[in-house]
Amino acid sequence: MAGADGWNPVRRQRPAPHEPGREVLPRDDGWAAAGTGTTGGSAARPENVHAVSTRAQLLSALGDPADNTPKIIYIEGAIDADTSDSGAPLTCADYAVNGYSLAAYLAAYDPAVWGRTAVPSGPLEEARKASYAKMAAHVSIAVGSNVTLVGAGRDAALKSFGVRIAGADNVIVRNLTITDTSDCFPQWDPTDGADGNWNASFDNVEVSASTHVWLDHNTFNDGDNPDSGQPLYFGRPYQVHDGLLDVVRASNYVTLSWNHLSNHDKVTLIGNTDNESRYGEAGKLKVTLHHNYFQGLGQRTPRVRFGQVHIYNNYYMGGGPYAYSIGVGFGSQVYAESNAFDGIPAANVLSVLNGTTITAKDNLVDRRPADLVAAYNAANGTALGSDAGWTPTLFTRIHPPQVLRVLVPTGAGAGRLR
Repeated sequence: MAGADGWNPVRRQRPAPHEPGREVLPRDDGWAAAGTGTTGGSAARPENVHAVSTRAQLLSALGDPADNTPKIIYIEGAIDADTSDSGAPLTCADYAVNGYSLAAYLAAYDPAVWGRTAVPSGPLEEARKASYAKMAAHVSIAVGSNVTLVGAGRDAALKSFGVRIAGADNVIVRNLTITDTSDCFPQWDPTDGADGNWNASFDNVEVSASTHVWLDHNTFNDGDNPDSGQPLYFGRPYQVHDGLLDVVRASNYVTLSWNHLSNHDKVTLIGNTDNESRYGEAGKLKVTLHHNYFQGLGQRTPRVRFGQVHIYNNYYMGGGPYAYSIGVGFGSQVYAESNAFDGIPAANVLSVLNGTTITAKDNLVDRRPADLVAAYNAANGTALGSDAGWTPTLFTRIHPPQVLRVLVPTGAGAGRLR
């Protein structure tokens, strides 16, 4: 399939070492290298190599997610999910059904009318759910097994898409800017916290019940639609974004490398729930995060449940509303080494969320060595353990943390493949 500019990756092959669609995860590069490793669609036959520049072309190239045929899909330029099959722009009003409007929803569920002891129910809540379902069906894309999804140039982007890697094995996503996966129909929940909260439901990327996944050199943010620009309703921020990059529902063998994630609140959730029996996540959720640039983020970079998660050589830059960086969740076994944190108090780097222990060594805070566990315990009067009970073996070069504040921002994100 030729792209909009006539480039066809089948007719005009690049030399193999420089063709990103044929590149595979390097040996030992994190948990995604375990077992069979991660090769994505690198074995695709010429007829299964596609270049796409519209939503319709992208959906056609992805095809049935149950089809395991190796595929390479090159994204050319920016593709906006909020467009019709003919390319016309869509707004939130185009997804609304059954009489839903935000004004009517606000009037119906104002705490002065509805109260604060029960979640919304009734015709308008059902209309909100139906409107959300219509939007989800349009903007969500499913990436199946043995697929490489890669940007063909520095400007390759997916706007407003919810990329779902669900029930898949052997997937690579590289060199893409994935931005503003916003929910037109967040739910008001007056029982969420002391004052209630608005909850959105779309992630930029969700890795769900999947194995051997490599996300590398991508950029994730909210684009020109930050939550900071949203109004307050019922005294609470109108939240239209959920996670930037979540790994959930017993996914396993995942490597997240050289990505740039910025200006967002809830970033990366690893594991859905403390209830192990729900998804069978114990012994899974093995994830490596290395050389990622976490900039101006609120929390969950990452928040971990259950998994043996190796966090090394990431660079964290504070700014904006900030809660914590690494969440030590229920059953988690986090091994955090040789990371650098700037503009973040050492005592706030960790948050204990029903977890009990973390290995944290050789980390820097504002260019100085910091014992993150000791800093947390001193600030909170707790006894968080300092031994996660395992030692990583799957990793490439671990750089000294002193170089990360230059190395990572200059190398992470879309458009910086080497």
